[in-house]
Amino acid sequence: MSFNGAVNEHYPTPAAADESTVSHVQKGFKISARKLPISKSGPIDEMSQKLGIPVPEMIFGDNMVSIEHLESGWRLEFNAYDALDRVDKTGKNMLKVAYSKEWSSSREKTHEGIKEVVKPFDWSYTTDYKGTITKGKPFNMPPQQDAERIPIELLKRPDPILFFEEVVLYESELDDNGISVLSCKVRVMPDRMLLLCRLFMRLDGVLVRIRDTRIYVDFNAGKVIRDYTEKEDAFDKVKKSLLFSGKLPEDITVALRDPNQIAHLIPEVKHTLENLTVP
Repeated sequence: MSFNGAVNEHYPTPAAADESTVSHVQKGFKISARKLPISKSGPIDEMSQKLGIPVPEMIFGDNMVSIEHLESGWRLEFNAYDALDRVDKTGKNMLKVAYSKEWSSSREKTHEGIKEVVKPFDWSYTTDYKGTITKGKPFNMPPQQDAERIPIELLKRPDPILFFEEVVLYESELDDNGISVLSCKVRVMPDRMLLLCRLFMRLDGVLVRIRDTRIYVDFNAGKVIRDYTEKEDAFDKVKKSLLFSGKLPEDITVALRDPNQIAHLIPEVKHTLENLTVP
């Protein structure tokens, strides 16, 4: 794989992709992560054509995180293409707030030269992506009061971390008006693991949005829990919440760039729990 080749070079080769993939096997589960450089123009154009929308300016099309149950072959993967395929391509659901009209209007003017070619879509790259099951049975969604929840107390235990990776799938600076980034973090302990796929979208002066997919695996019982939450609030409300929480004014700008510092301040608007047991 050449990092200095032509800008439209299609990479990685299968061998290079394998070399860039790190894996850990724990009690019958294989957890893998692949981190490669930002996609080049050839793969970007191909992806945009297939998706029907322009892709974010920083797209890591070859990156992925996966969880595989070796005995049954069940496999769940997180990748940029499938995440972007969940972005609204009609424009009908763009931001869903009245005060975003001014921003979206300016966005359309910026791209008016290609409006005949590109359909309206959610420029914030908000996705409700929960991962792609590439093999095996789907999750069950029982009545939410009966669904098994992620055992937070067990995750708080000081168990050794046997494997940890953080992988960015895509990122956009929204024409210097904020940020939209989708990334995955995975940590594996002796008896369990947790994967967090997080979309963090901040449109300055308009909206802050966090969408989290958590995958919890109990290796001993073969249980998998998928916990999905959507949180959002007006930008100014989040800013006020930071002030009321005791943040100094000079620290608020930094906090607004860090979803870990603001996630607990943003109201939840949707929450679903799904379960499955393998094999």
